Amino acid sequence: MTSHLDTSTPLSRRQWLTHTSTAALAASPLFAHAQDWPSKPLRLVVPFAPGGSSEIVARAVAGEMAKTIGQNVFVDNKPGAAGNIAMQEVANSTDEHTLVLGHIGTLAVNPFIFPKLPYDAAKDFAPITLVSKVPSLYVVHPDLPIKNLKEFVAYAKSKPGQLNYGSAGNGSAGHLAFEYLKMVTDTFMLHVPYRGTGPMLTDLLSGRLQASAVGAPALLQFIKAGKLRCIATGTSTRLPQLPDVPTVAEQGYKGFEMTQWYGLMAPSKWSKDHIAKLEAEAIKASRGTVVREKLAADTALAIGNTSAEFDAFIKAEQARWKPVIARAQIKPEGA
Repeated sequence: MTSHLDTSTPLSRRQWLTHTSTAALAASPLFAHAQDWPSKPLRLVVPFAPGGSSEIVARAVAGEMAKTIGQNVFVDNKPGAAGNIAMQEVANSTDEHTLVLGHIGTLAVNPFIFPKLPYDAAKDFAPITLVSKVPSLYVVHPDLPIKNLKEFVAYAKSKPGQLNYGSAGNGSAGHLAFEYLKMVTDTFMLHVPYRGTGPMLTDLLSGRLQASAVGAPALLQFIKAGKLRCIATGTSTRLPQLPDVPTVAEQGYKGFEMTQWYGLMAPSKWSKDHIAKLEAEAIKASRGTVVREKLAADTALAIGNTSAEFDAFIKAEQARWKPVIARAQIKPEGA
């Protein structure tokens, strides 16, 4: 009888070497270290105040990851300085248990509006997965005599500089969204920055503003009640919640897309095996039914792509927003 470790033939010798190498690897301290990570709860830092889409996205994915990664994953809100405080803290962390919720602002906008950042978006962080996109909606006050984007562009061009649009502040996602629309449609409207979406919506609903671009969760109730008119979505395809509203791209501006987005980032100095394990767990959670349904309830789209795909997406977003920011001369608050 031939033993399964018989080395009398080249094939069985290879089998024997493979068996021996695998056994040695499993016994090595490095392998055991990788298997044992995480050794304590993971901290997911969110660079914004509690409430809003960022917290919904963070808590949804953290809750699902905690079920399979072997430790709790808790959300820690650290707002301030347009997200720079949180990004700097996570970039400088050394415990390999602190990660951050990256965002269009901290990764694709701040590098172009701040003369000096306390972190390097490209070098200090390893992309893990794009968790979610939150659609931006273009809305007008219903008193405006327009029903779609084509009519809005024509109306704006007939009254250059006479229409006002509001946003949650300089450099906010809504500010970017409308400046992007102005750039591709070659229109001129005045920007009125507010300190948050809430006060801006108050003036939009009252008619003191004519238009705005805001994330879908904050607008749907007003659109359905007829208090605001949605003339276009910034998504690549129509939203199931607004099936009769065409996208900007459908209305003559091919390739246009404007969504807020959120993804997991880890410090780039983490060991590769820990990053790989985090990526696998984050993708599994983001693509799962629980996260998808939780985000859909907030009109957000679950993604869950690979780290390489997320990295390419960030680079594409930076290329998209750099000229928009330069053209609109967007500066951070107080600059």
